[in-house]
Amino acid sequence: MTIKVLLADDHEIMRQGISALLSKHRKFEVVGQASDGLQVLKMVPQLNPDIVIMDIGMPNLNGIGATEKLMLIAPSLKIMALSIHSERSIVVKMIQAGAAGYMHKDSAFDELAEGLNAILEGRTFLCNKIARIVFSEHLGLVSKPETINGDQLTMREKEVLQLVAEGKTTRTIAQMLNISKKTVDTHREHIMEKLNIRNIAGLTKYAIREGLTSPNQ
Repeated sequence: MTIKVLLADDHEIMRQGISALLSKHRKFEVVGQASDGLQVLKMVPQLNPDIVIMDIGMPNLNGIGATEKLMLIAPSLKIMALSIHSERSIVVKMIQAGAAGYMHKDSAFDELAEGLNAILEGRTFLCNKIARIVFSEHLGLVSKPETINGDQLTMREKEVLQLVAEGKTTRTIAQMLNISKKTVDTHREHIMEKLNIRNIAGLTKYAIREGLTSPNQ
């Protein structure tokens, strides 16, 4: 049985590399490639993949937001995060969003293949590097629980935050999300209030730190 894979990463060279490696395994077939989260949402219903290999720091809609939305429309879909981010807070957010596994981009391909097989079997998979970070930090968090401020933002507010951090204008954001400019302004005000951040520069730094967007976007 062939496993259909959709690749989502904003770097074409990364997508091509993973596609070339997967093509060497008859078990996997790359059925599509997307450069941002919005493309992923459009392609999944069309291509019906078994697995999405999902980058996190993508433009327009990041991997966390795309995963949350995919779980609403395709709850049986398996999502493997593949990211340069190794912070525990980001790993936790991605798993909470619905990802079945998390790989660091420094991992070997054999470990990725192992992870893909694991999530197909219904298991959660963390690559060795991420597992060490998560479990070592967990020991220090048992007596001092971690608070993730971004959890208080709604899905829509996270979308607006990412687009604001990427420098999109109010008009552009309104068009992309199909909402009014006034609604965009209201969301931005609520985001600033919830995060206790008073300017766009602060929102941008926060979005980058939390993996909602990348420094190069």
